[in-house]
Formats: sequence, structure tokens, C-alpha cells
Amino acid sequence: LAFCGARVVKVPKGPLIRVMGTEVVIPCSVSDYDGPSEQNFDWEFSRETDFLRIVSTWDSTFTSEEYQKRVGHGDIKLRRSSNDAVELVIRNIQPTDQGRYKCSTPSTDATVQGNYDAEVQVKVISDGLSVSGSKARSSMSLKLSEGDSIKLRCSAITTSPEHTHLHVTWQIKSGSTWRDILSLTHEGKFQPGPGYEERYRNGDIRLDTGVNDTYRLSVSQASSVDGGAYRCLVSEWVRGADSSWQKIQEKSVEIATVAIQRTDVVISTSNVSVTERDSLDLTCNITTDRSGIFQAEVMWYFSASPDDTLSDAQILLSVDRDSVVSDSTLISLSHVDRNSYRLLVRDVDVEDSGYYFCQAAVWVPLHNGSWHKVVERTSTPVSVVVTALEPDYDVFLNASKTPKFSDDPTELNCRITNAQDTEANIRFTVSWYYRKRLRSDDVVTEELLATMDADWTLLLGDRSRERTQNGEIIFSKKAVDTFSLRIQWTSESDRGDYFCVISAWSRHRNNSWVKSKDVTSASVSIFWATQDYTLTVEAVKLKPFFVAGHTFEMTCKVSSKNIKTPRYSVLITAEKPLTDQSNPNGTTRIISLNQDSVVRLEDWTDQTRVDGVVLEKVQENEFRYRMYQTQISDAGLYRCVVTAWSPGGGGMWREAVNGLSNPIQIDFQTSGPVFNVSVHSDNPMIYQGELADLLCIITMEGMALEPDDMSFDVSWFAVRSFALDREPVLLASLDRRGIVVQSRRNGSSDLSLERISPLEFRLRVHGCEDHDFGNHYCVVTPWVRSATGVWQREPDIKAKPIFLSVKMDVLNAFKYPLLIGIGLATVIGLLSCLIGYCSSRWCCKKEVQETRRERRRLMSMEMD
Repeated sequence: LAFCGARVVKVPKGPLIRVMGTEVVIPCSVSDYDGPSEQNFDWEFSRETDFLRIVSTWDSTFTSEEYQKRVGHGDIKLRRSSNDAVELVIRNIQPTDQGRYKCSTPSTDATVQGNYDAEVQVKVISDGLSVSGSKARSSMSLKLSEGDSIKLRCSAITTSPEHTHLHVTWQIKSGSTWRDILSLTHEGKFQPGPGYEERYRNGDIRLDTGVNDTYRLSVSQASSVDGGAYRCLVSEWVRGADSSWQKIQEKSVEIATVAIQRTDVVISTSNVSVTERDSLDLTCNITTDRSGIFQAEVMWYFSASPDDTLSDAQILLSVDRDSVVSDSTLISLSHVDRNSYRLLVRDVDVEDSGYYFCQAAVWVPLHNGSWHKVVERTSTPVSVVVTALEPDYDVFLNASKTPKFSDDPTELNCRITNAQDTEANIRFTVSWYYRKRLRSDDVVTEELLATMDADWTLLLGDRSRERTQNGEIIFSKKAVDTFSLRIQWTSESDRGDYFCVISAWSRHRNNSWVKSKDVTSASVSIFWATQDYTLTVEAVKLKPFFVAGHTFEMTCKVSSKNIKTPRYSVLITAEKPLTDQSNPNGTTRIISLNQDSVVRLEDWTDQTRVDGVVLEKVQENEFRYRMYQTQISDAGLYRCVVTAWSPGGGGMWREAVNGLSNPIQIDFQTSGPVFNVSVHSDNPMIYQGELADLLCIITMEGMALEPDDMSFDVSWFAVRSFALDREPVLLASLDRRGIVVQSRRNGSSDLSLERISPLEFRLRVHGCEDHDFGNHYCVVTPWVRSATGVWQREPDIKAKPIFLSVKMDVLNAFKYPLLIGIGLATVIGLLSCLIGYCSSRWCCKKEVQETRRERRRLMSMEMD
């Protein structure tokens, strides 16, 4: 505890054993000091008792006269390693340098505490280490072949009086640097150098010790990287006083220079181009300087890419070291000479194009009669291109049928002409293309219509797939050299340029088909001039004047242009006055006749006159419309709406153009009465559950009629909103025959509709609910009997709506629940009182004996 925080000067623990003639480095450091961070050091030496000053970091006059020359020449110097540490370096140490060395530090502390110097003993021994190689002084030169073994030997011995250990390392020189191969350390452990770990584990690199202190390096399966200069590096180690190992000297000797002759495998020819059906001849050469006995294994490979590995490539043929060749029909492998192997591929095909390479392994015999593989190499791939024998032919495209109008058929024939060299192994297929014609210079890419593969399977394009499946487009092969495209019904979207491509396919040895040539025909243009369709419709009224009850008759004459074999469909429409409530939109579709002369009633709803309208075809372009027993409600503008149809694909009709005729007016001049309608209610604000009375009152102006000569259809409607912004809901209707029809209701309220006078109709809502509110109005259709006894329907009349408000009666709503609650509470209270009285009277009566309690008075405080 006395030295806690005091200066400490340290030197290595001695004695330090060093070899004469080597360099000695003695470190010295100081810690736990005050003052500046950089400290100064003084070194002194003593053989017996007195110390001689050697060198100082701060005083240049510190050196004794005996050491000035060695310090001046640099044989003794100080090397600062940090602010608080230095090293004393003595080069070429001699026995006279053996003794005690003291390291001192001048004090910079505020108080003197700790130690300011430290000593270490240095012992100098003689050099007893000798390292040698072969008997010759210079290193030997070795020339080996790739795959041979390298065996080198060096001798290392020491006669040091101290107990030292040797560290032996074999090194190879790569360029200007030496790399460690394998070491036997001073601790008796084998340590492979960087990059030699795997070869050491496989046993290809070994270090053996022998007699006479020899160390033998063995390298098996030598490769080109093993060529270079080899040396044996030996260092001598001793265990210090602190049990750590210290290297005291190191020596080396160059043993040999080794040259490795590389074994190469090459293919004699470079990239090859051959014609289909010819033979491919390749030779694999093995380059080696071996003069002894060896055998080679050769294997030929084929791959589609030069980057494929051996596992991905296809094995063609192989020959082992016993010259046994694997069998193949069209491929042969022969041994030309000792180092050459020839591959011959007969009757080559286009699929033989690719990359060929060979792999060779060299085997040498061992002393025990077995064979050892010393090297294996793979050649660089050679590109082989097989040129196909292309047939020679031309392609001609013509149109046997061209359309003049839309929906006409189109037929194109694609023929093969001037065919040469088309043997049995050649097959032809066709591909059809379409190119749209544009007026500008824009580039339009062609669209594939259909194509055939080698087995004549038809593959459809997106443009023609649906139409071909529907039978509108037909692809066929009319003859061996003729292919056909037929469009059954050509449309305007089919106008454009068409061309075909004839593909030649060659059959290979494996019966597969490969495309060898494509020939494109000249394009054929399919186009016809089109004009806009025109359609004119004229309506004529046959009877210029008629009265109600008579027959209305008009004809529609149609004329068209630029339409091929047209047919017409006719629709008769009527535009009623806006006062007619039967059709708020104003236009009514009455009757129609389609292009196949099928008549259909459209919106004609008068059940009393189902047969009152007739539409017939007089001629191909003339139609007649009749309406029997006309009524005043039939007044309006009548038109013919005509649609022209042209024949489409598959027997269908295609709509071409629409036309509208001039209007024909029906107007009745009558002097009959004028009817008005209004809605009235004495109490439009009612409570839930009450009865609502609504009156529909009809008034008449002008000529008076007898009650039997007039009748009315009355319909009641309701709009469930305040602002009339919803669709009206039919409540009930009463026709002129007295038949009442009610609509379906969801609530509990009920309706009744009755006629209370010739001109008054009453609607009653029984048990009104909150959903019965809204605007209510009636629509009246008058019927008047003419002098001839025919009933005429007048236009519908709509009354002005009246708003019916339904309120909730709070008193009546809560009256019965309150009375029922009070009555039940009274009955339950009386019943509770009765039960309590009976229980206390008969069930809970007991005699209670009173226990006498002793009464004592409290004692007075004075008596305590």
C-alpha cells in the first residue's frame, strides 16, 4: 500500500540469453509518474560492481568514453516506442557485453515515491546453430512434370550450451516474397502456411524428420503453383525466466529451384463450320514432356453454351487408360498417336451445333503395380456451327375472291412455286398476317392471324381466334403446295394488307422437326370504297279529314342508298299532348314490324281495342298503319321510325342506319264539355287511428251532358314527401264499370273508394298511420258517349295535390296504459296488505315470557 500510485520502472525479467553476433533489444518502460508525458531514460552497464554509462535520451554527454565509438557508429542506440517506453538496441553483441543493464528515469514527480531504475541480466552464448542442404553448397535445380512429387531435405543442428529448441519452416519464393509452406514449431507442432491447409489435411504436403537432424519436405501432385525457389528457414528459441518463448537467432539456406512442366489439353482446330449431312472431325492433343510410361483417359463433351459446367454438358464418347472406347452409332473415337485422340461425327445435323471440348487425365504406374492419376485437364470449348441445307422455293399470294361490299366473302391462296431440293425430309407450313392500312405515314406492325407448327397444328392469333371458332374465318390446305384463307363475311375492320409466310421444316435424326427457312410473300390489299348510308322515310295520311270513331290510316315509304339488299323494320310512335297523364314522357311506342315481317304490339295498353291497330307491309319499301275507332285520346303526332338492315355474317342481320318520317297529326275538333278536377278534405290534419276523407270533385263547363252519357275512370295517387320529389304510389282505382282495384299495402290501415255522386268520388283511409302522410291527388279519365252511341275517351285530368298530415294523440296513447297501471298497482297493494294481516294473525302468534332483569343502582363515588 506504501507504493500505491508511485513511479514504477520495468525491464524484462532476466537472465536474457542471446547469441553472439545477433542483435539484442532490451525494452524499458515507466508508469504511475507525475510531470510531462514524455519521460527520459538513462542506460548503464556493469560487468561486476561499477556501472558504465551507455546512452541517454536527454543528455548527449551521458555516454562513457568506452561506449562513445559504438554509440557514434549506431551499434548501440535508443529507440523510443512511446512517451513512456524505450528500447536499448545492441547490434552484433559480443561476450564482453554480458552483464547487468540498468534503466533509470530522472525524477519529474512532486514527491519521491516508487523505484526510478531497474536491472536485467544479459547472458551471451556462442553460436551453435548450423543449417545445411545437400552436400553441394549451391542449391540444385529440378525439372518435373505436372503431377510428379517433390522431395527436398535440409539438416539443422545446434550445440548451444543452453536448452534451446529449433523451429523449422519450409518456404517457397513467389516473385520477390517468401511464403510459408509447412512448419515444425519449437513446441513440436505442425503448422501449414496460408493456402496450404487443405493440401496438408489431404496428405499432399508432409514434413518428416530423419536421422542426423534432417527435415524432409514432400509435395505430392505438384502443379504449376509449386514451381519456384525453396529454402529451409530455422530459428532457435529459448524459454525465458517468465516462461515465455524467445527467438534468439534465425538462419536459412536455399535448397532447390523447381520448374514444373504444365500438361495442356487442346483441340487442334479452332471454331468449325460444317454443312448439314457432312462429317465433323476434331482432335484432342495432350501436351506433356513425360518420357516415361503413362496412359491417358479422354472424354469428349458437348454443350449448348460455352459457360456450361461438366455436370451440365452431354458426354459424347470416352476412352479409358486401357483404350476401351464407349459405343456410339454415328460417333467414333480413335487413338491417333500417343498424345492425340480423334472424334468423328458422321452425318451431322443442325442440332449438332454447339460447343465441343475434351477432358484428359494422365495416369502413371506405381512401384506396386497400381496406377496413379497425376493430372487432369479440360480443353477450351470449340464452337461448331452446322449450316442447314435450305430448300429453294418462292411464295405467291393471290386473292381468288375480293369483296365489293361489306359482308362479301374474301378468299386468299398462298402457293409454293419453283420448289427445288425439297426432299422427303422437308415439310412446309404457313403463317397468315394482317397489316392495317393507314392514310398517314405511321408504322403499323403486322398482326398474326394464324400459324401452323411442324405437325400442321393450327395456332390462332388474338385477332382471329373468336371469329375462327365461330366459323367466320376458315384456314385450310387445298393442296400440297397451296394454303387458303377465307373470310366468310368481310367487315370494314378487315380492310388492309394480307401476306403469308411459308416455313420449311427439316426432319432430324431423332425424328424431330426444325425450322430451316422462312419465305414471305408480297402483300395483297383488301379494300373497297365505302359511302355513308342514307335512308329517307316519308309518311302520308290517306284521309285528309275524319272525326272521332272513324279509321285513321297512313303509309310510310322508304328509300335508301349505298345499302346492299336492305330490309326494313318499322315502328309507329305517337307524341301525345303534355296534358295526357298516361305517358308523361310524351312519346308512345304503339306497334312495330321487324325485318322478318313479325308484328308486335309495343305500349298499346287499351284492352278494349287490342285489334284496333294494324301495321302491314304493302311493298318492299312501303308500309301501312291503320287505327280503327279513333278516340279523342288518340290525338297527337304520329311518325314512322324505320331501321335499315343489311345481311351480316352467319345469316344474321346487321343494323345499317335509322330514319324518322315526317309527323302526321290527328286533331279532333269537338264542341263537347270541358272537365276540371279538384281534391278536397274537411280535415287534412288527423291523428293516428282516425278516418281520413278525401273527395275527388269533377266539374264540367260548356255543354251539359246527361249522367248516363258520361263515365269516369278515377285513380288515387300519393307522394310520400313534402316537396313532390318522389315517385307517386298508386293507392286505388275505380274504372267506369265500377270495379275497384287496390294496390298492396304494408301497414295496418285500410282503403275504400266509392262513388257518392255522378261527379264526386271519395277515398277513405281507415285507421291512419304515420306512413299514410303525403301529397294525395286523383287522376280522372272522362268517357263521353257520342250521338252514334260510341264511347270516346277524353284526355286524362290530374288534380292539384292536397297534403295529408298524420299526428300522434299523446293523451289517447297513454290513457289506457295509465289506467291499467294504476289498477294493477291498487290490486297488488291490497293483496299485500291482506297477506300481511293474515300472517301476523294466525301464523306468527307466540307467547313471549319476559325475563326479569335485576336492577342495580350505580355506587356513589364516595362509597368506592
